[in-house]
Parts: sequence; structure tokens; C-alpha cells
Amino acid sequence: MREKLYDLLNGEEGAAIIYGRVMTVLIILSLVPLCLRDVPTWLLALEWVCVLVFIVDYACRWVTADFKLGKKALSFLLYPFTPMAIVDLLSILPAFIALNPAWRTLRVLRLFRVLRAFRLIRYSKGVNAIGSALRKEKNALGVVLALAIGYVLVSALIIFNVEPETFTSFFDAIYWSVISLTTVGYGDLYPSSDIGRVVAMLSSFAGIAIVALPASIITAGLLDEFSEPKQSADNER
Repeated sequence: MREKLYDLLNGEEGAAIIYGRVMTVLIILSLVPLCLRDVPTWLLALEWVCVLVFIVDYACRWVTADFKLGKKALSFLLYPFTPMAIVDLLSILPAFIALNPAWRTLRVLRLFRVLRAFRLIRYSKGVNAIGSALRKEKNALGVVLALAIGYVLVSALIIFNVEPETFTSFFDAIYWSVISLTTVGYGDLYPSSDIGRVVAMLSSFAGIAIVALPASIITAGLLDEFSEPKQSADNER
């Protein structure tokens, strides 16, 4: 019975697909009250229905944790500390904490309720494909991350010494370097001298190149992810 329950919660065909779609709809409905200042009573009641379903879903996933983690009795102790289980728990708790009027106005409760959106990751094949691509390309992405950190530190160090009047602390220089790396350019901190502007231009060019690298790596990984099922089907034929 637990094995059938696990297949329902984590499967990719039949009743599991229907269950995933129902949960997706409930997650979206539970987020609707966060878009409103004055929430009608019927919408609050609907949110409680969604929360009750989430509680049952959390309990069922906990009961079948040994099938997912494969560590027998130890799985039931480890499951609450897995990333998605933590998201599930934090998205449920605010509903009970808010029962106390003293806690109801805390903004952090609304923040935790927003975490329900992350539950959609479990039912999205696209997001799962991205996660799988990130895992496969983690070595290449690690190199790019190290390159980006090096770029931020070096350009911050240069601009900090070139523009001491504008950048009064090294943190300001790092902030400007990160903004330049992402090519956002808020304009609240900017070099005013000619040499500072030259450094800024060179940093912008380098930033464009560094930002483009992870995008191409992830795209290549996604193409591999989507081509694997097709290749498997062709081999079976």
C-alpha cells in the first residue's frame, strides 16, 4: 500500500499525473490571497482546504520516505531535513501560527506562505530538467562561478583604489562590481574620473562575457536532457 502511495506521489503516468495537476491548481489557489489586501471569507476557507491537503501530502511523503531515500528506518529521520520537505513544512506552518492574533500581522508569515510557490518545482518537468542539467554541468558552472568571483574582487579592488572619493568602502566597490557584472547599472554609484570610466567600460565588457558563459552551459545541458528521451525511444525502435 505504501509503495502504491509512493508511486502516486512521485510517478509520471496515470493517476500520478492527475494528482500532480490537482496539486498544481491547489498551490496556485493558495497563493491568490497573497495578491489581495482584503481577503474574502470564502477565499480564506479555500486556503484552509489547500493547507489541509498540503498537510496530508506532507504526511504521505514522510510515510513513504524510505522508498525515496532508500535508507530504510533512517529515511524517516532524514526526510524532514531534505530541501523540499523544509519548503513544505514552512509553507504549512504560517496557517497555524496565524491563528494567534498576536502573530497574524507579521510579514514573515506572508513570506513563508510565498514558499508554497516553490512546491510547483516538484510537479514541473521543465524545472526538473533544469535541475538535472545543473547537476550534470556543475563542474563547468563551478569554474564560471570562480571566474565571476575573481572578476568581482579584482574589478572592485581596482575601482576602490582608482576612485577613493566615490567608493568610500571596499563593500561599495564590490556592490558596484556585482552590478556591473550583471549589466544592471543602477547609477547610485559610478566612477567620475576618466581612468575610472575606462575601468568601468572594461568591466562591462568582461561582465557580458562572464554572464553569457553559464547561459550557454545550461542551454547545452537542457538540450542534452530533452534529447535523451528521444534517443532512448529511437533505440527501442
